[in-house]
Amino acid sequence: MSKAFIAVQAAEMVFSTRKGSFHALRDINLDVQRGEFITLIGHSGCGKSTLLNLIAGLLQPTSGVLLCDNREISEPGPERAVVFQNHSLLPWLSCAENIYLGVESVFGGRELKRQLHERTAAALELVGMGHAANKRPHEISGGMKQRIGIARALAMEPKVLLMDEPFGALDALTRAKLQDELLKIVARTQSTVVMVTHDVDEAVLLSDRIVMMTNGPAAAIGEIHAVDLPRPRDRVVLAEDPRYIAARKAVIDFLYTRHAHVEAAA
Repeated sequence: MSKAFIAVQAAEMVFSTRKGSFHALRDINLDVQRGEFITLIGHSGCGKSTLLNLIAGLLQPTSGVLLCDNREISEPGPERAVVFQNHSLLPWLSCAENIYLGVESVFGGRELKRQLHERTAAALELVGMGHAANKRPHEISGGMKQRIGIARALAMEPKVLLMDEPFGALDALTRAKLQDELLKIVARTQSTVVMVTHDVDEAVLLSDRIVMMTNGPAAAIGEIHAVDLPRPRDRVVLAEDPRYIAARKAVIDFLYTRHAHVEAAA
């Protein structure tokens, strides 16, 4: 196996709270290869978002080290773009202006304005939102807002796309449509993706590997399941594929049989 593009080495995360120390993550070791799509799944409170924030550089580990392309992750950087469940668009800017803001922050020092606008337009087209360039966030649907959030991240040409339940607040049909679009976008861009999800079917459909977290506190990586499904993937065809069914069963067994939620077990 080639050298890992993202490497999490013996990472621990302990938060100081009013009630004392809270041990969120323990001994996390994870290698992600270039171009790989990884999902992090587990029950609420298992540290999925904390691990994602460590990779993003939004948090620093209490101990251990994280690397991206052989460089230590010590702060946020344009090579690691984040898409949150909340689209975080600035309401007073148009869709194009929201994307342009990110493009300018990364490329503004070395490219002409014309080139920056071209990058912005290309990102809008990539997610099928060119028609909404001049609309403001309140004028478009929730699914469209998430497309703009993804476009803003991709416009910065990140080495890694980090996604924290980006479709969690959407209705089922919009969610399915955006999952399919994400599959196409990742195939075109060859992005390395780490995504947090609660949705088993989403994890199996999108992932090369599914990282299953144990319950917190002091959550750890319980198992990593490789998804042996060819790409491109079609959700209708996969619904009856024995490999899809087996992968889904493996994740459900881990989450609901061997690592049932603490509240459910109480």
